[in-house]
Amino acid sequence: MTVSARTAADLGDGRFRNPVLPGDRPDPSVLRVGDEYFLTYSSFDAAPGLPIWRSPDLVNWTFVTCALAKPLSTVFAPDFVEHDGRYYIYIPFIPSAWSDAIDSPQVWVIHADAPEGPWSEPVSTGVSGAIDPGHIVGEDGERYLFVSGIRRCRLDAAGLRAVTELEPAYDGWCYPDEWVTEAYALEGPKLFRRGDWFYLVSAVGGTGGPATGHMVIVARSRSVLGPWENAPANPIARTWTADETWWSRGHATILPGPGDEWHMVSHGYENGYRTLGRQALLEPIEWTEDGWPIAPARDVGAVQAKPGPRTAPVAVPAPSDDFTEPAWGERWVFDNPGRDEAARASFAEGLALRGKGTGPADSSPLTTWSMDRAYEVEVELEVDGAAQGGLLLYFNDRLFYGMGWDGAEMHSYAGGIRTHWREPSQPGSSIHLRLRNDHHIVTGWHRAPGAEWVRHGVRYDTSGAHSATINDLKSLRPALFAAGDGGVVFRRFRYRALPTETVA
Repeated sequence: MTVSARTAADLGDGRFRNPVLPGDRPDPSVLRVGDEYFLTYSSFDAAPGLPIWRSPDLVNWTFVTCALAKPLSTVFAPDFVEHDGRYYIYIPFIPSAWSDAIDSPQVWVIHADAPEGPWSEPVSTGVSGAIDPGHIVGEDGERYLFVSGIRRCRLDAAGLRAVTELEPAYDGWCYPDEWVTEAYALEGPKLFRRGDWFYLVSAVGGTGGPATGHMVIVARSRSVLGPWENAPANPIARTWTADETWWSRGHATILPGPGDEWHMVSHGYENGYRTLGRQALLEPIEWTEDGWPIAPARDVGAVQAKPGPRTAPVAVPAPSDDFTEPAWGERWVFDNPGRDEAARASFAEGLALRGKGTGPADSSPLTTWSMDRAYEVEVELEVDGAAQGGLLLYFNDRLFYGMGWDGAEMHSYAGGIRTHWREPSQPGSSIHLRLRNDHHIVTGWHRAPGAEWVRHGVRYDTSGAHSATINDLKSLRPALFAAGDGGVVFRRFRYRALPTETVA
C-alpha cells in the first residue's frame, strides 16, 4: 500500500504505527494532566522554542503553543513536570554562536498555571555544567533535580533555585564492551514514583552515532538519595541490529497511559532516513511481579495495539501556509535567531520578511517541519531592493541546499555554499521556486509568473545530511530565507507529501 507520514499514526481500527509524532522531536518529555498528555522536546536553535503538543491517548497529537518565545541560547533536552498544581519546564541552555547570554551549560526553568501557558520568562536554577534535567519530589517532600552524569541537587520549595551543589547520584549500567555504541554518555534522567519505589530512567550509548548505540536503562530505589539498583532486564529498549525500522532508540519517558496501562515515549531515527531527525515513538510497558518495567515490543516498527478507545485519527497537518497571519512555532521557527526575529516579519498579502545577512548562512532563515520520506515544497516570492530570497532544504548554517533569487540572477546552493553553477533564468522581481526531496534526491524547478516550470540543471543527494556525519543533532527541513538590503514577500507556500511504499 502507499502511505506517508501525512497518514495519521492512528490506523482507525484500534491499532497504530510509529512514529506517533513524525519529524524531528528529539528528547521528548511527556506529562500526564488528568485525561490528557502534554509533550515538549529539544528545540535547539529555534525561536520560538519548546513546542508543546497535546494528546488524549499518546497517539493523536495536536499543536498547542511554544513555551519559550525568546530562547537565551541553544535548548537541549527539557523536563515537563507538575507540582502542587503548577507546571514547570526545566530547560538546559548550552552556549551558541548566535547568543552571548550563556557561557556554559546551565539549567533554567519556566513555570505556568496551566500546561498551555502563558509561561514565565526563564529563571536560572543556578545549576551549571550540566544538561538533561529530571525533576522529582522525594520521600522527604523535598524537590530534587537530577542531571547528566547522573548527578543530583536539591531545589528550593518553589522549584526555581538549587540549594545544594551537584553530587554524584547514580553510576549507571555498563553494557558489554563489544556492543557497538557511540560513547557511554550517561544522560537523560527521567524519574517517577510507583508505590514505594522511585524509578530512574536514563540513556546510555550516545544518540548520534551507530544505529545500535542509544538505549534505555532503568534503576530503582526506596529513596531518591539511593542507593540505586539496576533492572535485571537492562537495557529495556535498544536497537539491537541495523536491520530494525528504528535506530538509536532512547531518551524515554515512562508513564501511565489511558486506562492506566503503562507506556514509554522515546525518540529514534528511521532506518535510512536519519535526515528527518529523531522522531517520537510509543511502545507498551509491562510490569513484572517483582516490580520492574519491561518493554516487550522488541521492534517498534510493527503495528501495535493503540492505547485507549478508538477515536477519529488525527494527522499532523502539512505546514502549507498562505501567510494570512503568523504561525510561529506551529509552522515556522527562525534558526540561529536574534533577539526579536519576528520584528522582521509582517503579514499583508503574504509574508514580508526584511533581509538579514548576506546569504542563507547568516540570514536566520525560517524553517518548517519535514515529516515524510519524500515530499515537495513550493513558494512564490517577490524581491524588493538589493535583497535575495529563496527556498532551501536546510540542516544548519553550514549545510543547506536550494535556490535563491535576487531579481536578476539565480543563486544555487549545495553543501552550505553557493555553487559555481550558473542557472539560466528570466529577470524579474517575482519568481516561483519548487524543491522535491524524493528519498534524498533533491530536484529544483523555477518559473516566472505565467511561464512553464524549468528544471534546475543540477540535482543533489542529501542522504548524508544527518547527525552521524555532521557534528550537529538537527534535521533537514524546508526553509525560506531573505538576505541583503531590502525585503522579500513570500506567498502560497505548499508542502506536499509524495507517496512512498511501506509494509502494512
